[in-house]
Amino acid sequence: MPALSDTATAAGFQLVHLTETGSTNAEALARAAAGEARPTWFVADRQTAGRGRRGRSWTSETGNLFASLLIADPAPAPRIAELCFVAALAVDDALLALDPDLESRFRLKWPNDGLLDGAKLVGILVEATTRGTATQAVIGIGVNVAHHPSDTPYPTTSLNASGVAVDRDRVFAALSRSMVTALAIWNRGKGFDLIRAGWLARAYGLGGPMVVRADDKRAEGIFAGLDAQGRLILDTPDGRQFLNVGEVVPAMTGVVH
Repeated sequence: MPALSDTATAAGFQLVHLTETGSTNAEALARAAAGEARPTWFVADRQTAGRGRRGRSWTSETGNLFASLLIADPAPAPRIAELCFVAALAVDDALLALDPDLESRFRLKWPNDGLLDGAKLVGILVEATTRGTATQAVIGIGVNVAHHPSDTPYPTTSLNASGVAVDRDRVFAALSRSMVTALAIWNRGKGFDLIRAGWLARAYGLGGPMVVRADDKRAEGIFAGLDAQGRLILDTPDGRQFLNVGEVVPAMTGVVH
């Protein structure tokens, strides 16, 4: 049974545990529309309609973590996208607290994935809605704990398959603790420089060749960092580009993650 950490409880967070739901993000957005204003985690044992970025489905095997955090009015609307980086750092901190040996194995991939030994382990999806003048944000986080899909066009893995003997509830408890800290550092966007620096310290492919695809466009260059808005900085033969969206393809392998 999932449970909040003492840190999250003391910070006023609450937990809704669902045996089954279509999508924890959809559930959180529905609760926001119904007027829920408290910071609330939604954790499901199973999802029947999980989704990732750009409308993609998210495999929902029992034993993995499917969690969404609803936050009412977390920051001015232009800063909501920064929550993707906040969440990534929270996941990183949670995993390293559970197994410090992951320090050299786990990396954060722009804009919203976590890789273990180069294979996808974590997916993050931030969505938002507006009620009146206030914005409600939902941070969806999926972690392959006990299982990972095999029918994907990119490598995937799970914690258990990679030798990390933890279960879903331990991962969630650690995440509920680290998220409190990450949100406090971010401080409604005022601390994004610190979040960005922490994310870059754990970034996958920084300083190396990278290909980014967005729809029918393709950009290739050197991954030079993130700008103040969280855009990927790509140094290309035609000059420096700043990218808001896209799929990263490591140039040395051509494998899409």
